Amino acid sequence: MNIHNSLIIIILSILSFSCGSNQGKQKNNFSINILNNQIKFKLGDTLKASIINSKSIKIDSVAYFLNKKRKTSKSNLKYEEIIDNERLGNHNLTAQVFHDGNVDTISKKIIFLNNMSPKLYSYEVVAEYPHDETAFTQGLEFFGDTLYESTGRKGKSSLRKVDYKTGKVLIKKEVPKEYFAEGITIIKNKIVQLTWTSKQGFIYDLKTLKKTGDFVYNQSKEGWGLCNDNTTIYKSDGTEKIWILNPNTLTELRYIEVTTNKSVKSRFNELEWVDGKIYANTWQKDGIAIINPKNGALEAVINLGGLRNKVKQHEDLDVLNGIAYKKESKQLFVTGKNWNKLFEIKIIKK
Repeated sequence: MNIHNSLIIIILSILSFSCGSNQGKQKNNFSINILNNQIKFKLGDTLKASIINSKSIKIDSVAYFLNKKRKTSKSNLKYEEIIDNERLGNHNLTAQVFHDGNVDTISKKIIFLNNMSPKLYSYEVVAEYPHDETAFTQGLEFFGDTLYESTGRKGKSSLRKVDYKTGKVLIKKEVPKEYFAEGITIIKNKIVQLTWTSKQGFIYDLKTLKKTGDFVYNQSKEGWGLCNDNTTIYKSDGTEKIWILNPNTLTELRYIEVTTNKSVKSRFNELEWVDGKIYANTWQKDGIAIINPKNGALEAVINLGGLRNKVKQHEDLDVLNGIAYKKESKQLFVTGKNWNKLFEIKIIKK
């Protein structure tokens, strides 16, 4: 009797697995066909998609979605749209095919790119100021005439209030040694500071640098750079994504992906909001990327080559990192990790 029961269980298991496999295969009844098998689209291009129905199954209707957003179909089976207002970067085009009381969901990965190559700018140094060469600069931002700085490395991380003209540190708040501090931004009289891999950030009072709270990351795995436009906070995490945060809860709401006319880019570090654009250091690159916050287009690059040669050369000297903008006077400042100088620069547009 036990042997008989065991055989029944084995047979049922095989049948159940077979049925599951058949159900999985049913999802392959259809596929998405994109005109000319195109995967990459630039702004202004037209995306044309249709359903391949190799088994000639009677289709009742098709619903198309771009990143879960329902799109209007040109006909029952076809989808056509000019790429103009979509964010750039990686996307999923999904179709739900309804037939015989069933629905098959199929998808295809596509990429939206900018339609222009980034402009290339150069610079000239307007002024030089002293900077603490022991500061492993991770975040830099002005509030009025006062410079605020976040420095990194475990056991050496800090938040600082600095007189930028003299380089004197007015207030220094040590970050607990288990954390590697990263970027900062100032919004609503508070300072928001990231940590690198701890998936946690801190909130401070602007005047005293007293810690008043903390927060956790919900989707991104790391914290790199921060900036804000007075209503929204932008956060880089080392990937191609720049996250858009709720300024009150610091929750990651959505993201843009930094994209040129050729590919999606990553490794953006310290951020600064400058006249409606995001300025970003690219880790280990001597330049600043200028990014459109609406769609992620990398519109220009400021080549800062040679700037590192103007600072004291020593063993701990590291990469360019740190952008601060005085919007009242429209002055732009940059520095680097363990640099002994803070530079005011002027952008030269060719």
